[in-house]
Amino acid sequence: MISSPSAASTQPAKVIHSDLFNQSALSDLAQRLVEAARRAGADAADAIAVRGVSQSVEVRDGRVEESERSEGDDVGLRVLVGQRQAVVSTNDVGGDSVAQLAERAVAMARVAPEDKFVGLADPALLARDFPDLDLLDGEIPSTAELERRAKQAESAALAVKGVTKSGGASASAGVGGMVLVTSSGFHGAYLRSSQGVSATAISGEGTGMERDYDFTSAPHAEDLLAPDEVGRSAGERTVARANPRKVETCKVPVVFDPRVAGSLVGHLVGAVNGAAIARKTSFLKDRLGQQLFGKDIRIIDDPLRRRGLRSQPFDAEGVAVKKLAIIDGGVLTTWLLDSATGRELGLATTGHAHRGVSSSPSPGPFNLHLEAGEPTPAELMADIGQGFYVTDLIGSGVNGVTGDYSRGASGFWIENGKITYPVSEVTIAGHLIEIFKSLAPANDLKFRYGINAPTVRIEGLTLGGR
Repeated sequence: MISSPSAASTQPAKVIHSDLFNQSALSDLAQRLVEAARRAGADAADAIAVRGVSQSVEVRDGRVEESERSEGDDVGLRVLVGQRQAVVSTNDVGGDSVAQLAERAVAMARVAPEDKFVGLADPALLARDFPDLDLLDGEIPSTAELERRAKQAESAALAVKGVTKSGGASASAGVGGMVLVTSSGFHGAYLRSSQGVSATAISGEGTGMERDYDFTSAPHAEDLLAPDEVGRSAGERTVARANPRKVETCKVPVVFDPRVAGSLVGHLVGAVNGAAIARKTSFLKDRLGQQLFGKDIRIIDDPLRRRGLRSQPFDAEGVAVKKLAIIDGGVLTTWLLDSATGRELGLATTGHAHRGVSSSPSPGPFNLHLEAGEPTPAELMADIGQGFYVTDLIGSGVNGVTGDYSRGASGFWIENGKITYPVSEVTIAGHLIEIFKSLAPANDLKFRYGINAPTVRIEGLTLGGR
């Protein structure tokens, strides 16, 4: 297992780009777009301006294979004429093009089909206060520092006994953010930095080769795992997979490693997305308020987590966001809604609107996690005579309409409560309703990903083997 994060803030060669953190020009541009849209005849409008700056370095065998940097600002304008809507976007707005863009958007809206659910968010729900979520690392690493991190991760992976070659390592950093201005009076902005390190290792030769990986990501460098920890973990995971066996088809308890356990939370959240509920394409469409999990299960979406990977102070419509228990006491408490899907379902938005510059808002989650249980992972597995411990999932064989679940997997066989030999080329199958009912979490929750979960145990999944 990976140990707790090591401070990376002591590492050298960082460069401060204070100009990247100034959003005043973007704010002014968004304001001008909204004003131009109103002059062109829009009944309402909103504009977003998105900043993206990223750089990355990839190494293999101690040499840089690729080094990339990109940066740019993009803007999107949404206009409403009655119950008709249009969205236009560009990355080049200057001179008279603001007025031209607004006029084009209004002309498009006038011939768009009517949609009785479109519109800006209810002004009463707009964010008034913007909490400091500490999302921006004021120092961006130089290319030389990213190269050093990637090489350190790769070197640590290659140092693990049994690793035969590198699958490559990379390090990246960037800054992204959004300005949102609406004709209803909202004006907000935020920036979030991102940094990451990853490594892939290979063991064996020819048809006996195995590979695995690890990575770390966070807004702040000091919250990253040290590069050598990432590389060592990738190497150890790879070596552990050597010489996998096949198993017979059977029905056994299945334990999900934390790295893949979050996928079960993802399947739940996809099924409670308001867009799927409105289209009646979710297997949970009639389950609001019902007991889906055990009574001690809570699944949380928290957009306000400090230094969270997906944290932000308001949603893409300017609505105030808040911590929300999607599952509380095992009960499904809510859908995830933006304003339009909320209106379609006769409900208020839950503040989950997301949006790109060329699209209208749609609902989605922020920082998700399944709360930890009481048993340790060892205690969770102690009574399993024969079972399967999943470390890697393949494919996306989940039917969101029916809830049927079938995915390729690899991992380790469990015998008498202990993890034993590696297993590959199997399929795990069941139904998500039954999976949710039997889900039992361990106490090892760590916040490393956008969706976080501890080790979890599921009863009676079908394991498709030889």
